[in-house]
Amino acid sequence: MSIQMRRSEENPVLIPMSENAWEADGAFNGCPAHDAGKIHFVYRAVSQPQEIGGFELPLSTVGYAVSRDGIHFKDRRQLFKPERDWEKFGCEDPRVTKLDGKFYIFYTALSTIPFCAPCIRVGVAITRDFKKIEEKHPVTTFNSKAMSLFPEKVDGRYAVILSVNTDLPPTRIAVAYFDREDQMYSPTYWEGWYSLLNDNIIPLGRSPNDHIEAGAPPIKTKYGWLLIYSHIQNYFAPPAIFGIEAALLDLHNPQRIIARTDGPLLVPQEEYEKYGKVANIVFPTGALVKEGSLHIYYGAADTTCAVASCKLDSLLDDMLETRIKQVRLNRFDGNPIIKPDPKLPWQSKAVFNPTAVYEWGRVHLAYRAMSEDNTSVIGFASSADGYNFDERPSEPIYTPRENFEAKLVPGGNSGCEDPRLTRIDDTIYMLYTAFNGRSEPRVALTYIKLEDFIARSWNWSRPEIISPPNMADKDAALFPKLFKGKYAFLHRMGVSIWLDYVDDLQFGDNKWLKGILIMSPKDELPDTEKIGISGPPIETKEGWLLLYHCVSRKTQPMTYYVAAALLDLKDPSRVIARRKVPILEPQTSYELNGQVNNVVFPCGAVVIGDELFVYYGGADSVIGVATIKLAMLLNSLITWGQLGNELEKFAHSH
Repeated sequence: MSIQMRRSEENPVLIPMSENAWEADGAFNGCPAHDAGKIHFVYRAVSQPQEIGGFELPLSTVGYAVSRDGIHFKDRRQLFKPERDWEKFGCEDPRVTKLDGKFYIFYTALSTIPFCAPCIRVGVAITRDFKKIEEKHPVTTFNSKAMSLFPEKVDGRYAVILSVNTDLPPTRIAVAYFDREDQMYSPTYWEGWYSLLNDNIIPLGRSPNDHIEAGAPPIKTKYGWLLIYSHIQNYFAPPAIFGIEAALLDLHNPQRIIARTDGPLLVPQEEYEKYGKVANIVFPTGALVKEGSLHIYYGAADTTCAVASCKLDSLLDDMLETRIKQVRLNRFDGNPIIKPDPKLPWQSKAVFNPTAVYEWGRVHLAYRAMSEDNTSVIGFASSADGYNFDERPSEPIYTPRENFEAKLVPGGNSGCEDPRLTRIDDTIYMLYTAFNGRSEPRVALTYIKLEDFIARSWNWSRPEIISPPNMADKDAALFPKLFKGKYAFLHRMGVSIWLDYVDDLQFGDNKWLKGILIMSPKDELPDTEKIGISGPPIETKEGWLLLYHCVSRKTQPMTYYVAAALLDLKDPSRVIARRKVPILEPQTSYELNGQVNNVVFPCGAVVIGDELFVYYGGADSVIGVATIKLAMLLNSLITWGQLGNELEKFAHSH
């Protein structure tokens, strides 16, 4: 993390007071609530040992103080103490939230001695003015701690965040929703909720050896709910390292993580954090935003309250930038996976821009191969694992055969370029760019039966041109299913991506691909010259996943990079989301240097298990593969769809 939290010079801001017996041994784990120009502050107060139910032990109660600046507190008093059997042995670690004119104070309630997991649960106290506690209720029916209420309803419902099974690890941080206030403390509700615990978890854990707990009540920001929480490294393999981290949760679905810190914001360093009742602890329990700064309140060594601050926007920017950088394709260490073969003249100069299909447990690539006289043909390779291609025929599987792809300019580029394969039922269709060196490049269509493709019997149909004459048209692919009986094509006319539907695959006689423009470079990052699809769209439950390339004039020579979009499943003319930052851009030597420098150019991708394999040309010379978890990419796209305007501003400024 590049964010540096600034500890208050006046830390600790709250310390035990020996003159108050109820807080003589500890005043820590505080939580603020800003209201009407002042800051109400509740905290865990620990007494000196006293006799309770036949046991001699310190008693935790809930203390209260008030402040104008969040640093200097006054009017300290005991707000409430154990009164019922379900909290008889202590009220710990309060979190306070104001909602609908009430202050809800959730706390850990201890019901028996010796302490055991079933006796450690959550209680709630409700007040309107911190003078009178109007209600108290036991809340959960299972081992839990660290509950706090969201400060606004989430899609019309009350929502809380809590830590579950804190003393029966692994601990889970989870969310619960209520239609009415009384459901918050309904045993029937909680028993049903707990039976479906796995459906309510926020997946914040990193390692089985670590421990997590919810921290401060969530804070609403323009990007999502900001959750400050405790992440304890090596908890089950000491020495443990207590840290404070942050996550950004979706405003409508807080179980979905938009971004998170990639490490702790704070770890024990100062004397008051290293030494106390329990050494080496920083434990977040409260936070507030004041004049653009985020102030995190935490318990230090289970003895005092301290506060550390940073600029809220700086933290959010850092988290989002981390998230954007995380959602990138990961190159295979063995790249390039296919190189030119000087022994085979038809692919002696370059091999690049591969398309892919996954059939019969193997990845099949069809790629553009170029000879020394710049004739492009289609080569083939196959792999069982998607990385190592052990089958590469010595002859191309497709060669130029019509005048529209013949070499009409000696030594000039010509042939069959940049194929895209799509399977529909028992047929594999291939669209490619046909070029003869004189006419504008146009889209050609051919097909082969699946059984012939698998048998390596290259019985391709006679190709036909399907794009208009006298107009450059490239980067075309078929969707792998029909829409209301119509074939759907994506292609690039001019500098944009177009979508067209046709009744059949008979072209000519003034019937050409046209359609409607669905994606333009004007909607991309600044300096984007043109865009075009990568491979055929991939159907997912979230929408049609479309990878596409962008050509940026920000550098010279221009740079080709890869971005991603989601199209509506039923109406792919509707772009649900576009992630307008690269998921792959030229960085390695084989991408930066070649026939055309600064190029990564995929023409196909396949899904194997939960992984997306993207096959691409590097610098118009070699072939590489890069992967990403499909769910991670989709999650990123959904985030961009929901926070598009804000994230675009962020991306533009970074």
